[in-house]
Amino acid sequence: MISFFKALNPLNILWLAVILFISRIGFILVSQDKTTFAFAEPVARLLISPGNFLNPGSTGTNILLAGIVVFAQALLLNHLVNHHNLLGKPTFLPALMYITLSGLFTPFLVLSPPLLCNFLIIWMLFKLFSFYKSNDAKSAAFDLGMMIAIGTIIYLPFIYFFLALCVALIIFRPLNWREILAGVVGYVTIFFFLAVYYYMNESLGQFYSIWLPLGTKFPDSINIHYYSFLVLVPVVVILSLCFVKLQQNFFKSYVQIRKSFQLLFVVFLIASLSFYVKTPFNLNHFLLCAVPCSVFFSYYFLYAKNKWFYESLYLLLLISIIYFQFNKF
Repeated sequence: MISFFKALNPLNILWLAVILFISRIGFILVSQDKTTFAFAEPVARLLISPGNFLNPGSTGTNILLAGIVVFAQALLLNHLVNHHNLLGKPTFLPALMYITLSGLFTPFLVLSPPLLCNFLIIWMLFKLFSFYKSNDAKSAAFDLGMMIAIGTIIYLPFIYFFLALCVALIIFRPLNWREILAGVVGYVTIFFFLAVYYYMNESLGQFYSIWLPLGTKFPDSINIHYYSFLVLVPVVVILSLCFVKLQQNFFKSYVQIRKSFQLLFVVFLIASLSFYVKTPFNLNHFLLCAVPCSVFFSYYFLYAKNKWFYESLYLLLLISIIYFQFNKF
């Protein structure tokens, strides 16, 4: 299967749809509960009055909508990777890996704010990677600041992706405080108008309270069912093999590619560690890790030598996702 997706064949789009369907049809059949979708954080409650289209009711409808979103994001991510030549050759592996990882846990299968924020992460990466060849990044930094603010309105932990903007400016360009300031101004612009709207609705106190979760202490432990750790075993193995492969080829790559993977690693760390801001804790937060992880996985599978090993490893990952996700313990 991996070998088939290594080529940039338009027929792979159909196979992506098949894999997306297979990885979700079981949950649609066994789940009887209704699901709801909280579109926005409390910061946007005065702006948005969720209607029935945001709360589809049936799990099947919710998963169908989430599947459409995942499919679109997979194609966008694949275009991003090929456009910036991150893997050295055109391929459909990023789309395959994203669809696979987006089905890792049951909470990943339904609409959620982190899933929508992945659109913003992909859009941000398009602009961040362009810093390397840009003569002036102030306008792009301003746009990115606004994008991060919009992401914060949808999902509060997204605020920490402002660190990704700062790191990108340091990695790709000579340090210029004006460019960082442009990002800050872009971020503040959105919340300035939002604060004015809250003030006009005599709800300024609510606007202040939305920032209180940022003071949450980092948890000492995370309560996750044991089978969730089991499904992560192939994920950890593939990720470890990817970092080994990256280390072997790191200095053989172009400077822009090396810097891009450094930024992806920073994005992965930010997405992984910002979960504590959102209480109560939900596994769907880690959907934010799917974008950088998909690129890392693609790099390993594209350059792995032993076909029987990497094909078996991917098959193990896919089977474990289906088994542990669709069986109740």
